[in-house]
Amino acid sequence: MVFEILQFGFIQRALISGIAVAVSCSVIGLFLVLRRQALYGDALSHVAFGGIAIGFFTNIYPIWTAFAVSVLASLGITKLRQSTKIPADSAVAVLLSAGLATGVVLIGLSGGFSLDLYSFLFGSILLITYNDQLMILVISLIVLAIMYKTYKKFMYIAFDEEQAKVSGIDVTKLNYLFIILASITVIASIRLVGVLLISSLIVIPNITAMMFAKSFKKTLLISIFTSILCVIGGIVISYDMNLAPGGTIVILSVTVFIALVSIKYLLKAFKVQRHKTMQVNTIDR
Repeated sequence: MVFEILQFGFIQRALISGIAVAVSCSVIGLFLVLRRQALYGDALSHVAFGGIAIGFFTNIYPIWTAFAVSVLASLGITKLRQSTKIPADSAVAVLLSAGLATGVVLIGLSGGFSLDLYSFLFGSILLITYNDQLMILVISLIVLAIMYKTYKKFMYIAFDEEQAKVSGIDVTKLNYLFIILASITVIASIRLVGVLLISSLIVIPNITAMMFAKSFKKTLLISIFTSILCVIGGIVISYDMNLAPGGTIVILSVTVFIALVSIKYLLKAFKVQRHKTMQVNTIDR
């Protein structure tokens, strides 16, 4: 069945775009998790919703307005946090609330929700055009190339920002660069899972990987593999069962996470029980 659906052009575009987004989201998401900013992806997605609403209100292609608004808002809130020492979680709350409120107001002024708006909110990867696919691939390649060249510095900042400053790393500029990369990654992901579910694709594969890997590289590889597996599986299952692709991908990610947590817990319980049994046998002897 899998090989049969690969003959369709829209499935090919969905899979290629989905894999590109899965890899870039895993890379960006891992650093967000390490920086204890896992909810930043959620905040950026809500800001993107505000940008999409501006696009509908002004009759401009929503992706471009979402891109501009997300980058400007994320840079502004980063500057505000650095200048006023606002805690990261508080800055995220401000960003999230402002984006959502702006979107709700402008959507109301634009005449309410439409089919196009729902596709941005919940994803429409099976409706991806060639231009959408090209945009996603270009953005993903740019993000991955920059992250590859600077990942050591980002790692240093993620684990100890103050020490990174002392060592001579320009932390301020790199923080701005990272938040721009995170913003455009979120925009590239909108077509895959929609505004409301982007943070799930960024966070869940990474926390799944962190349970089983102790090194950075292994964690990243497991996260990428898990993300790609869930994206491909979600697309195939959604097509076969006529389900929403974005929701199916996220549900599959959560299912994998729960299954692996359960297996790890059971294995740990088995080892503990086995150890106790061996101790009892030793004492009896």
